Amino acid sequence: MTTSAPGAAGLADHWALLGLAVEAGREAAQLVRDRRPHGRVEVAATKSSDTDPVTEIDRASESLIRDRLLTLRPDDGFVGEEDLTVEGTSGVEWVVDPIDGTVNFVYGIPAYAVSIAARRDGEVVAGFVVNVADRREWGAVLGGGAHRLDGTRRPIVAPDPPAVSGLLVATGFGYDPEVRAAQGRSVAQLLPQVRDIRRMGAAALDLCALADGSVDAYVERGLAIWDHAAAGLVATEAGCVLSGLDGSPDQRLVMGAHAAVAEEFFALVRACDF
Repeated sequence: MTTSAPGAAGLADHWALLGLAVEAGREAAQLVRDRRPHGRVEVAATKSSDTDPVTEIDRASESLIRDRLLTLRPDDGFVGEEDLTVEGTSGVEWVVDPIDGTVNFVYGIPAYAVSIAARRDGEVVAGFVVNVADRREWGAVLGGGAHRLDGTRRPIVAPDPPAVSGLLVATGFGYDPEVRAAQGRSVAQLLPQVRDIRRMGAAALDLCALADGSVDAYVERGLAIWDHAAAGLVATEAGCVLSGLDGSPDQRLVMGAHAAVAEEFFALVRACDF
């Protein structure tokens, strides 16, 4: 995936957009923490299948983010997982996942995130991800690097990876049974050729883990733009490469790895019929 380098004014604008994403994202994360009951969360509806849940807290989180951002920037567009798209006129569009990892959230597994990206003329220029459960935060601006934002701001540079045979690979599975079966067959082919597989259940957190070296590579089918927009920028600004099957990351496939092993890993993914 290629990006263009911004000038000084563009970079300042990207940082300003990130600041708004951080403020809205932190407020939404606090709402999610405050409203989550003990035990399992009640499912309000399902989306792509009977195992793909939506909760009322998802909807409340998205409404809060949309209201905060569009009150400050009423000419911007908005694309959220749980609601209708708002068309804007400014050239900036916010891409939001109000709770990435909803199944984890429902069951109380502490790996679910609020994810907010800003796109300018279709290109992601700022992204913020917060793990709601443990408050870890990641942010990035196009041309300005990736950072951990919880506590003091610390730059992230993806560590040098092992050989492909030693990669720890994060992945995930869709909710459609036929798609999931195909994904299982592909992972079965991949598993003997790498160190191991991790399936954590939140794409945004997987990509942030790629950025900071908690995993070495990532591959998943069936992601929507809100699943990877913000965290994908974190990963690329940290020195990783993201790709789709035959071009940019898209719903068909998102794969990522450190630049030093990306092409070899991507070839392996293709050979495993992802």
